[in-house]
Amino acid sequence: MDRKNEIREFLISRRAKISPEQAGIPSYGELRRVPGLRREEVAQLAGVSTDYYTRLERGSIRGVSDSVLEAVASALQLDDAERTHLMDLARTANAPLRGVRRQASRRPAQQRVRPGVLRLLEGMTGVVAIVQNGRSDVLAANLLGRALYSEVFDSAVASGPDTPGRLPNQARYLFLDPRAADLYPDWRAIAATTVAMLRLETGRNPHDRALNELVGELTTRSGLFAGLWAGHDVRIHTTGTKRFHHPVAGDLSLQFETLHLPGDEGQTLFTFTAEPGSASENALAFLASWAASPAESTIKTRPTTKAETTSRKDSTSQ
Repeated sequence: MDRKNEIREFLISRRAKISPEQAGIPSYGELRRVPGLRREEVAQLAGVSTDYYTRLERGSIRGVSDSVLEAVASALQLDDAERTHLMDLARTANAPLRGVRRQASRRPAQQRVRPGVLRLLEGMTGVVAIVQNGRSDVLAANLLGRALYSEVFDSAVASGPDTPGRLPNQARYLFLDPRAADLYPDWRAIAATTVAMLRLETGRNPHDRALNELVGELTTRSGLFAGLWAGHDVRIHTTGTKRFHHPVAGDLSLQFETLHLPGDEGQTLFTFTAEPGSASENALAFLASWAASPAESTIKTRPTTKAETTSRKDSTSQ
């Protein structure tokens, strides 16, 4: 990805989000040709010259000190995720060029989850547990995790085109599998969060070939992804509530927590639990029972009825 263009588009998009009123700048009712702040207003708030800030916004960030970047971040009222992203963009822009081309052309080896982490996952009964990397590849899951995300593991598109054996990917499933809108009642909000997390990852690892290929694939195959990607939003996802409409267990509202595995860079453990005594706890217990049943594989998909078969034949012949 073009670092200069990334920096330019990110700073412009953040500047457009801050109104003069939010920045404490009186507008005196004047008409403004651009949304948000002007470059000279950001420069004044950051304590730098307009020419200097203009160079920054054009992507010339090499050699810029952390103190200046912090001043710009404060002027633009960036949140923690946005500050992190700006610092990542600056860090990678300042990195030595030697070896970058070779790194970008090499496909990274598939990440492995340590045996100790796998045993930890299997020991977490009654809790949904999965391990993902920054590209949203599902690296491992316990029994309940595979049950909750059964459609992701079974999806024909989640592993990418013509790539047998590739890890299932949450973003591919979300944007390319039509069943995702049924699994997630808050599908559009989850889609926006997923794109924001991938955008943050590209700032952290701009030369990850598999990540860049994923973004390119989703940009060309999903208009929604392309539109969200153009917004340059970033987000750090640590805790919250996610709703599911599971084809077997029905509706669930689960609290999730994230834990970065310090011994495995780029791997994150996600856990999902239900509120004690809630309907979701009962649904999760039923899902665990279903997952442990030998007959589980026989009810993953509902058999096609004779009427549906006839209807499909009729529509094909038209």
